[in-house]
Parts: sequence; C-alpha cells; structure tokens
Amino acid sequence: MKISKKHDIQDILELCRKAVFALGLIAFFAGSAVYGAHFYLSEYGEKISAKKTSDIGLKDDVAVNFSVPVMGKEYLKDVKVFPEEKISVNFDRSNRNVVITPIGFWKPESEYMVMLPAGKTTMLTNFPSQKISFKTQGYPRISKISPSNSSKDVIIDTEEPITVDFDKSTKGFFVKFDLSPQSELAYENNAAKTQFRLLPKGAVLDGTHYELKISIKPDSSGDENYRQIYTGYFDTLPAAPVAWEKDFTLRLEQAKRFTKPKISQGKYIDVNLAEQIMTLFEDGKILDAYMVSSGKRGMETPKGEHQIYNKAPRAYSREYGLYMPNWMAITASGAVGIHELPEWPNGYKEGAAHLGIPVSHGCIRLGVGPAKRAFDWADIGTKVIVY
Repeated sequence: MKISKKHDIQDILELCRKAVFALGLIAFFAGSAVYGAHFYLSEYGEKISAKKTSDIGLKDDVAVNFSVPVMGKEYLKDVKVFPEEKISVNFDRSNRNVVITPIGFWKPESEYMVMLPAGKTTMLTNFPSQKISFKTQGYPRISKISPSNSSKDVIIDTEEPITVDFDKSTKGFFVKFDLSPQSELAYENNAAKTQFRLLPKGAVLDGTHYELKISIKPDSSGDENYRQIYTGYFDTLPAAPVAWEKDFTLRLEQAKRFTKPKISQGKYIDVNLAEQIMTLFEDGKILDAYMVSSGKRGMETPKGEHQIYNKAPRAYSREYGLYMPNWMAITASGAVGIHELPEWPNGYKEGAAHLGIPVSHGCIRLGVGPAKRAFDWADIGTKVIVY
C-alpha cells in the first residue's frame, strides 16, 4: 500500500499530539503524588532568601511563603497560631503568601507556632499540614545610664541630664520613667529611640536622695504589661554654704552696692565666681547685676581678663546637642562663653533653679531676660574679668 507524503506528515503530527497528551497525564498524576508546595516563614515584605524565624517585630505581619500559589480562601480559615492571639489571615495578590497580622501585638520574647492545614495548589497538587515556629523580638535592655546607680554629689542639668541608653531601638515599646521624689519629667529621645534624656520639670533639690525606676511595655498595650527593667538611686550635691545673702534678690542688691569696678573707662563685664554674680559696668558705674551659673568643679570657668570674641543670637553645641541663645564667646577658641540657659532641640529649657550654683561645663549662664540684656549691651571686644 502506498502512503502519500501528505499522510505521512499528518500521521506524525497525530502521534506527537498523543505523546504530548500522554506525557501530560503522566506528569499530572505523578505530580499529584509527589509534588507539593515548599514554604518558609518570614517577616512579611522583607527580601530574603532564607528562613527568618526570630526577632519578629511586635506588630509585624508574618508571612508563610509558598513556592507555588495556593488554592482557595477556605484554606485560610484553618490557619492557627499558638499560643492563641487575635489575628487576621489573608492571601496576598499572588496567593503565594499567607499573611498573618496580629490584632494588637505579638508578646515580646515569645515563641509562636503556626499551624498550617493540608491543602491544594492551583496546579491541583496536594501538600501536607505543617507546623512552623517563630520567635518575637526581646525587650530592649539598658546598656548605660547616667548618673550611674548609687552616684553621689550629682548635679542634674540641661548639660548633664539623666541619660538612658538602650542596646537597641525602643520602637514598638513605651518606656516609663519614675523619679522620686520628683515625679514629673521632661524628656526627649534620639531618632533611633536608643537614647533618652530626662530632666525634672521642677527644681532639682540639693542634697536629696532620688530613686529612678524604668519600666517598659509593648506600645498601646495595657498597664498590666509593664515590665520593670531598672531601679537605682543617686544623691544630689548638697547646697554649698555662702557668705553673702542666700536670697538672690538681697545678694544682687549687695553686689550693686559693694562691687567695685576694676576698669574705670568703657564697658566691661565683671564675674564674681565665689558669689556667682555678673555685674555690668560702663565708665566705672554699675548698670545692673545678675545671678549666673559658672563652671562646676573640674570644669571651672577660666579666671582672668578676657574679651568678647564673637556673638550669635542662637549658637548650637554639637558636643552636647544644645542651643545656647544670646551666645558671646570669651575665649579665642570659642570653647567658653556667656549665654542664656541652654535649650534642647525640642525647645525645653531648664536651669533657672541652678542660677547661683556652679553647674555648667565652663560657660557662664544667665537667665532669659538678663542674657538678652547683656547680649544687646556688650560689643565685640568688650572686656570680661573673671575672678
């Protein structure tokens, strides 16, 4: 029997189609038996190539990543987490990620078990149930605190506030500071929330035993979730005895009456370190006197004859992270100057209670009104005598 060329080609094509179909059936049934979804758990949205099962954030979504899409939203109803938490469970658009969202927060330093039911992929292949565990991030811990526990002769001030450093960011947590006997505190933190600076809003009492307690809890959770992570104390410097009137108003009147000019011509600024008083003189006559706060022990304001080297309405100290309004440098290096009570970047100003007490890092501080008066009055080159 003769077979035409046309029939040969048709027969070959038909055989190919049958072979492809047969191979497809074999692959389908074989796949149903042996092919399943491979999956791992990660912090959702993070680009990773390996499992991440620890340090999950307290409010982070957790995703179970499947190697192939999963069939049916009914599958989500049987996804469980133990210990039980209120959660929502959803697929992402690809149906390859089961996204588990805490309604509230995961408990810190806890291990959870995700129970995944058996199911089917969109290729109609079966996969078995499985358990995957993950651990949540731990509580931030204090790495450094100043003043340190049991410190003596402490001076708390804008230049030396209470500082608390954590070993990692406190984002996702709320930190509570309790200082006794002073309860109300002003505080600020850095952008990373790893360091806090604290100051009592009222006057820091001399010669007083203070106790500091620090507690932390997951943000937005109830007070019952607070965990105390620090307790300590420090004692402030006792008030030094003074020969002049303790009442600053009376002491300033004494200064105006008894301070003698050391320069008889032109302007000059007189600074009496022993009595913590600044007096403005012009042509041998007293214009006014103000209480100041000069350098503390070990960082004393340099004595001698100086002058105003430069002025700035609002200088900034990178070393201490503070603004110093009405700045007037009295050393050529610019390291020491006269300025208003320093301010934190958030505008909080403290230190008025320390006028009359040497607590600064070498500069001469003035109150708000007196600092502006002195700044407007003094010129570049005005003499400053410190003794």
